[in-house]
Order: sequence, then C-alpha cells, then structure tokens
Amino acid sequence: MADHPPRVGLFGRLGSGNIGNDATLEAVLAYLKAERPDAVLDSLCSGPERVTARYGLPAAQLNWLHGPQRPVRSRLLRVGVTATRIGLGVLIDSWRIPAWVRRHDVVIVPGMGVLESSLPQRPWELPYSQFLMSLAGKVFGTKVAFVGSGATVVRQRLTGWLLAKSAKLASYRSFRDQVSLDAARRMGMAGADDQVYPDLVFALPSPPGRSRATGAVGVGVMAYSGAPEERDRAEEIQAEYTSKLSEFVRRLLADGHHVRLLIGDEDDEPVALEILAAARQTWSRPGEPPVVYESFSSVDELMEQLGTVESVIGTRYHTVQVALKLGKPTVAICYGDKHVALMELMGVGDRIQQIRDLDVDLLERQLTALWTDRDEITRTLAERNQINRERLEAQFAELTAVLFETETPRSR
Repeated sequence: MADHPPRVGLFGRLGSGNIGNDATLEAVLAYLKAERPDAVLDSLCSGPERVTARYGLPAAQLNWLHGPQRPVRSRLLRVGVTATRIGLGVLIDSWRIPAWVRRHDVVIVPGMGVLESSLPQRPWELPYSQFLMSLAGKVFGTKVAFVGSGATVVRQRLTGWLLAKSAKLASYRSFRDQVSLDAARRMGMAGADDQVYPDLVFALPSPPGRSRATGAVGVGVMAYSGAPEERDRAEEIQAEYTSKLSEFVRRLLADGHHVRLLIGDEDDEPVALEILAAARQTWSRPGEPPVVYESFSSVDELMEQLGTVESVIGTRYHTVQVALKLGKPTVAICYGDKHVALMELMGVGDRIQQIRDLDVDLLERQLTALWTDRDEITRTLAERNQINRERLEAQFAELTAVLFETETPRSR
C-alpha cells in the first residue's frame, strides 16, 4: 500500500434511500478525507447513481439482480423469470463482487445493520453478497472492515451462516452497541478483542441550534411490517401501526400542538402521506390542520427539519438517533433491541415503547413527561454526545492503525 495511494471501496446498502445508511457513509468519508486524503475511493452499493451524484464517488450496482429489468405481465411467467434471474444473479455476482474487491487495498462497510435480521431480507441478497466480499478479501489480501455494525441473533439458518462468515473473515470489526456485540458473539461473528463504539452518525457535525421555541412535535413514522417470519401478516401489521400513529397525531392536533411528520427511509413516505391525509380528513376546525410533511433524502435535511421541533416521538432507528444527537427530548418506538441500547447509551432508557404493544394513551403521557423533564433530558443528552464524540475519535485512530499502517495489526 505504501507504493501507491490506498484504493478504498465502500460497500453496502448505500444510496438506497435509507437516510441512516448514507449518514454512516458520510461519517466514514469525512474520516477518510481527514486521515487519508490521498485515498482513491469508489463504491459497490445499492444506489450507485445517488452515491455518485451526492458524493462524487464512482459507484457500481451491488447486486446484478437489482439492476434494470423489463416488466413481465404474465404472473406465471413472472415467477419463472424471477427464479431464473435469482439463479443467474447469484452466478454473476459470484464473479463480479470478488473482481471488485480484488482491485482494492481496503473495503469498508460503514455502519448499518448489516449483521442483523430485524427487517426482512433473503439470503441471496445482501447476506450472500457480503459473504463473497469478505471471502474475496481474505483470498486477495484486501483488508475488510465492518465499522460500527449492528448485529442480532439471526434465526434464519442460511442467512445467519452467511452473515457470521462475512464478519468473521474481516480484518476489523466494531459494533455500535453492546447488544450487537453480544449477539455477534452468540452467532460466532465476533472476536475476543472486538469493541463497542457509538454509531458513526454521532461523528457527524451538528447544525447550529435554533434559538426560538416552536413547540412543535416531531413524529417519526415508518413503513413497519413486522419481522422476517411475519411476511404473511405484513399488511395487517403495518395497517395497525399506521392507525395508531394516525390517532396519536389527531390527538396532538386536538390538544393544540403543531406536528411535523418525519421519515428515515424513502419507503416510509407512503405511511407519512397516509397519516397526513387522515389528519386533514378528521380536522374539523377552520383552515388546514397544523401538521406538515416535507420529503427529504439526506441526514442534513433531516437535521434541518428536526431543528424546527422541540420534542420527538420516533420509530425508524436513525430518526431517533439523529434526534438524540441534536439534543431533542425523544421517545423511541422500538422494533428491535438496538433502540433500547441506544436510549440506554444516551441516558434516557426509560423513555421507550415496544412497537408491537404500542399504546397511544401512554404515548401522550410520555410526551407530557418530555416537557416536564426537558432541562434534565437536554443536559443528559449533551453529556452523552460529548462522550460519543470522544469514543469515535478513538475508533478512528484504531481503524487507521489496522487499515493503513504498515505494521501487522494485532490478531482479531
């Protein structure tokens, strides 16, 4: 690596419309710019056009299967074509992903829940691609780093095996919370020396704070449809969640609150629009109801919108996380242990609800408590944010030693 600028690839569900995933990419890009400005960067990702347009990185499609394809009208023919494309995609990716890895000195997987199964995914998608990436790194001597990953105990056997092998083959691993590290150890993903560091999002700069009090409540919504094993009930689960959030927003408006709807992924937008429409339909006072939804696609835009609210009720993990980073008193609607770990890390672990037992009456009481305890909460969040920044500086120093210094790194 000393004979030429390091060739660094960024790998994963980047540019896919998930704001949190792109936020972790931005944190790693800032780190590379500071530590290795000479590095030659590119990406193998889910949304190459977006990554190139937004960050100026050359980028290629992560999975051949997800590239452009012609629609097929016949249902029977569509099933056959899909099965054929999956098989062909697996074969093509088995060549193209290792070929991409071989051209690099380092491949970084920046944050994200790439070692978890809290949301639906099939083994031939990211799990297989990630396994190929790590295996190729081992074969070709490319250093692979999973930086600040989220992990869970994966109950789907093949998916779990692929994720575990992809992590274990890497040169470097760190985890975004203790829950993830514990799960990774149970799955055989982690080494004895692997560390926990705060999520990479906490390394991003925060915009200047707003001085004026708006009194608005941010309500972060999500296209939540259950766990991978609940595919047959996905529509029912999402409808129940959306109905409860709609009722909560209606009550906020009736109590005189202004509401801003927030998302964390472009797939969440239909839910936000449905809740917005329901609020307008049930509004009985003159004029439009004081609820707003404005689409956005970056963490900077999410921070800007969060700057207009004073408290947050959030669902999507990174929506909650960015709210806490900005010091916003927040209640988390949890669909995984990562939410609980995040809230405990930030010293507000009691301000949560589980999404499957979502109680609108309790949400109202929790929101009232946010206002009552506002000063204490904001002090706690400021202290925890400072600690997070210091811990991430330590991680970046460790990452530099493992990936870019010439001496042999410690065994992991």
